[in-house]
Amino acid sequence: MPDSDTTDILPDDTRLIDQFTDTLWSESGLAEATLEAYMLDLRAFGKWQSGNRKSLLDASRSDVMGYLASRTGYSARSISRQLSALRRFYRFCLMEQLLQSSPTDNVSSPFLGKPLPKSLTEDEVESLLNAPDTTTSLGVRDRSMLETLYGAGLRTSELINLSVNSVSLQNGWVRLTGKGAKERLVPLGEYAVDWLETYLSSHRKNLLKHKVSDDLFVTVRGRKMTRQAFWLNVRKYSTTAGIETQLTPHSLRHSFATHLLNNGTDLRTIQQLLGHSDLSTTQIYTHISKQRLVNLLQQHHPRG
Repeated sequence: MPDSDTTDILPDDTRLIDQFTDTLWSESGLAEATLEAYMLDLRAFGKWQSGNRKSLLDASRSDVMGYLASRTGYSARSISRQLSALRRFYRFCLMEQLLQSSPTDNVSSPFLGKPLPKSLTEDEVESLLNAPDTTTSLGVRDRSMLETLYGAGLRTSELINLSVNSVSLQNGWVRLTGKGAKERLVPLGEYAVDWLETYLSSHRKNLLKHKVSDDLFVTVRGRKMTRQAFWLNVRKYSTTAGIETQLTPHSLRHSFATHLLNNGTDLRTIQQLLGHSDLSTTQIYTHISKQRLVNLLQQHHPRG
């Protein structure tokens, strides 16, 4: 098969691709980078077709499948994007009555899989929790937020929207309003309760400075902590703790679930704690646990 990199795209195909991208620009208002990506993907397929002595309009289903199979070294996500470009292009050709059927019909996208959430090791979590300077009221607040987020497996939005009345330190529970306005009770954990008691004893008052607020976690201006401000703090503390893993707003929540599963908690219990309405959402953590077993086998088994 001729090398597509040394084969020129046919002039008629170049004009057709230009017509397609011009139509996309005028009708769909796509970003310039997206249009450029479409053009590059289509030109690559056009070169492939030219090497087979065919034009884009001569393409068959086997041509499309052969082209995608030839894209060695490309990720499944990249190949899926290229197929998406071809599908859109050939829909355009059908609308322009240049073809009777699309060669992309019945061509399946590669399986992308569900990306596994990033989680920290237990030692990394410990380092992160210890990072705030708890000799200051801000540090105590931040330590309390991290302990609560990890100790109860909360979403960041759930954490920052907590009110003083939503927490029962005597019983060790927090009442949450999650997705879909669904309420649930979640145990806080001993460390989270201890740090919340410390925070509420005097440090929250220090931050409020005689202002009144129902919000549990407040800033030095007496306002509710925002999601963005909290995660700027988390990234700062991750640097202080020497954590190289790229954190996301769900990192501690994912870590909470992963560590529970690795230590023997059943999936149904984790589902209830996380507030997942469907067990299939929680089952992604079984893949993390399995991957951990694979990694341990590779590291410690003589034939791993």
